[in-house]
Amino acid sequence: MNYPDFLDINDTVGYVAPSFGCAIEPYRTAFMRAREVFSKKRLSEELGPNCFADDGIGISTTPEKCAREFMDMYASETNQALISCGGGELMCEILPYMDFEVIYRAKPKWFMGYSDNTNLTFLLTTALDIATIYGPCISSFGMDPWHRSIRDAFDLLTGADTVVSKGEDGVITVTMHNYDGWEKESAKDEEHPFAPYQISELFIPAIYGGREAEGRLIGGCLDVLNNIAGTRFDRVKAFNSRYADDGVLWYLESCDLNVMDMRRALWHLRECGWFENA
Repeated sequence: MNYPDFLDINDTVGYVAPSFGCAIEPYRTAFMRAREVFSKKRLSEELGPNCFADDGIGISTTPEKCAREFMDMYASETNQALISCGGGELMCEILPYMDFEVIYRAKPKWFMGYSDNTNLTFLLTTALDIATIYGPCISSFGMDPWHRSIRDAFDLLTGADTVVSKGEDGVITVTMHNYDGWEKESAKDEEHPFAPYQISELFIPAIYGGREAEGRLIGGCLDVLNNIAGTRFDRVKAFNSRYADDGVLWYLESCDLNVMDMRRALWHLRECGWFENA
């Protein structure tokens, strides 16, 4: 697995919109504040050309332009990490226009995003063996105050000792944890673009079999993963084989699927061989 370098002071963060951009409120205003926050933390920025685009269907602009922006920004030597502007609906349509060889030849850098961004956070890891971060998009860093999960995501990007440690043998260990609760209904809107998470639901763990587990952590949005499975972009069986000795841990969340959709999706992934070595 190729692990990118952590961000350092005076490094540059690139902002890209392979899914939705930050063209509408409250995301635009939250994005502007997040940029100010990062600047105060002594990080520079490189804006992709689609960050404020809104002429696309289900994504910021045309699939061709979205793919080109991501490839150019990933290959750019100006920035050292990429953060997505937002989630969306049809990021899958950029995949046929992606030249993954461009990404493979470039120096590995962190790409962070969630939901629709699974299309790339997942494929960069399973197809190209590049570690990615399934985490908040840039407008979330505009909230005030930061939720602990936002702080952890930033600390992970920067290799802070709150989540990252290095042993005497040189092995880097990242320690993350779950949180006490989660947000069911967001208070973020045009009048409250900086609203923090409204934690209203308790996290209730369910451990079946009472066993501890370890392995390579992969996953993302189930809606997207189900869409990728069985296509020419599917490299999961090779990934599972490559890390058979380590085992695989899956994390899954869903956006639009109902309960039966989820069950069908899990059946599909299982029959595609995705859960071998899990």
